[in-house]
Amino acid sequence: MSVEQLDILSTAAAWAQAGEQVALATVTETWGSSPRPPGSQLAVTVSGKMAGSVSGGCIEGAVAEAAMATIASGVPQLLDFGITDERAWEVGLACGGKLKVFVERLA
Repeated sequence: MSVEQLDILSTAAAWAQAGEQVALATVTETWGSSPRPPGSQLAVTVSGKMAGSVSGGCIEGAVAEAAMATIASGVPQLLDFGITDERAWEVGLACGGKLKVFVERLA
């Protein structure tokens, strides 16, 4: 586990201890060109705080929305993002490729 991942987990734990509702998103798989490697994480709180990154910005908004839904429901999600290189810029995945992101609520 990288120092960056430990910092994100520490931040998420501190937010949870302070009473925030927190979800953690983790890149589980990538194919082709991907903005962040597997293991990259993003912590999101219901109040809108974020730490880390799963995409370098290109799909962070969609992952944050899914994190909010997971916080509300408690149901984890496996998100699948991918696009052809031809449409990559149009939808915000400038790098093309594919990635899967697992989103879970922290207790």
